[in-house]
Amino acid sequence: MIISKDWKDYEILDMANGEKLERWGNIILIRPDPQIIWKNKSKPELWKKANAHYHRSKTGGGEWEYLKNVPQSWQVKYKDLTFNLKPMGFKHTGLFPEQATNWDFMIEKIKNAGREIRVLNLFAYTGGATCACSYAGASVCHVDSSKGMTAWAKENVESCGLKDRPVRFIVDDVIKFVQREIRRGNQYDAIVMDPPSYGRGANGEVWNIEENLYTLVELCTQVLSEKPLFFLINSYTTGLSPTILANILSLTMKKKGKITSGEIGLPMKDSNLVLPCGIYGRWEEK
Repeated sequence: MIISKDWKDYEILDMANGEKLERWGNIILIRPDPQIIWKNKSKPELWKKANAHYHRSKTGGGEWEYLKNVPQSWQVKYKDLTFNLKPMGFKHTGLFPEQATNWDFMIEKIKNAGREIRVLNLFAYTGGATCACSYAGASVCHVDSSKGMTAWAKENVESCGLKDRPVRFIVDDVIKFVQREIRRGNQYDAIVMDPPSYGRGANGEVWNIEENLYTLVELCTQVLSEKPLFFLINSYTTGLSPTILANILSLTMKKKGKITSGEIGLPMKDSNLVLPCGIYGRWEEK
């Protein structure tokens, strides 16, 4: 497991009964997490300090209960990156803090490449990876099917002081976009993707990770440059093993390189507990 442990503006304060108590800057939230199946709170007094509590409905969805003042949006920093947060309808804040360890990986690879790097970021959401790669000096093509998430990503790029860097924002179905890039002959030195389990493209295209992921990765290898730097796949799909991501990269990447995979996690403050938060698979240039 790789662990995102270098945060100052984010930390898990406690975990119990299917919920995590988190500090995002000076805002404390309680959010559900199905991985937390133990009962006992380590710091029960801290839970009373929460600003908001997301309650999941038994019939699906849920809603926020605001216990104290919560701004409509606020910012947190990770090292030199600044992100805008907003409580969303389905428990999210617009940022996955566990991805910080992947941001560090991408920044280091790009900075040490010694050449210009073009990055393709698919299912790019609010642009955490886009900001990291742009900060490291890469040009980035950011692709997501949601206009709202893409607008949010533009806000994050601006908050990071990167608005004058080469970032291209595309609202489109990722498979259709990659197919067009193949026809155009466009190439990228690095690819990062964070595919959902299920989803719909900009024009209602249906995405199913078990049916479509291998095809997409295979397509993506056709837009890689002659000297690719890395290919990173993230997943939050329950039941999908990190070995599957490694297998897909092994079967599709024809260039020699190093393949690693595993879980990604977040530590709990003042504890030896770690919350598993998904999986990753990486191919990287040796």
